[in-house]
Amino acid sequence: MLELINVNMYHFLMVFLRIGSALMLMPGFMGSYINTQVRLSAALAVAVVMMPVVTPYLPVPPADIATFIRYVLFEITIGVFLGVVMQILYTSLRLSGSLAGQAIGFSNAQMFDPSTQAQSIVIETFLSLIALTVIFVTDLHHLMFSAVADSYRLFAVGAALPVGDFAKNLSQNLNDSFIMGFKIGSPFIAFTIVFYTGMGLVSRLMPQLNIFFLSLPLQIYLGTGLLFLTVPMMVLWFTRYYENGLNQFLK
Repeated sequence: MLELINVNMYHFLMVFLRIGSALMLMPGFMGSYINTQVRLSAALAVAVVMMPVVTPYLPVPPADIATFIRYVLFEITIGVFLGVVMQILYTSLRLSGSLAGQAIGFSNAQMFDPSTQAQSIVIETFLSLIALTVIFVTDLHHLMFSAVADSYRLFAVGAALPVGDFAKNLSQNLNDSFIMGFKIGSPFIAFTIVFYTGMGLVSRLMPQLNIFFLSLPLQIYLGTGLLFLTVPMMVLWFTRYYENGLNQFLK
């Protein structure tokens, strides 16, 4: 009985370390509005549910304490890696929100973002909260947990960490998120170019006109209208990109 209890505790710990480390960095769970007790309870509950699924992929308990400590450190590292990848994928829409805020003229209109505990452009915070809502409404958070569960097939417990692959994957996802953020925010980049080019031509044709009094309200009205038209498309692009980014860990 004691041996059975020890084996079950070992399996639970190996699952809890990876899922707990990833959950602390997942979008929607790392926000300051979720206290530590709630996150810990969620990690424990998910680990209990996930343990029967991933137990066949766990090795036998190690015989010495040094190997056990190595297992623990490796599991925490893998969980942090998965959480960071999910957070990088999530930041693509924040970049497009920053571009939209600057194009509309709201670059100085900042508010407190509860997910990052920092001041950010109001449009960026608005889009990040929409993206977070869409993730949970469309059950993409289930896909995040599935990615962690399937990671036991990709990164076996006790195996050597593929540090080179980790670094390559992080850099590639960061590059893809940066490009996707510009793609999602491309309507506002085009709007900025066209608007300021037009205002420059108007100021050249009519030097006596005070272009600043004309351009600022026009920029806000046109930019806000463009935002209302493009938000559904931006969220749809982000959802597809986020889902495709998680599929790389699914088998």
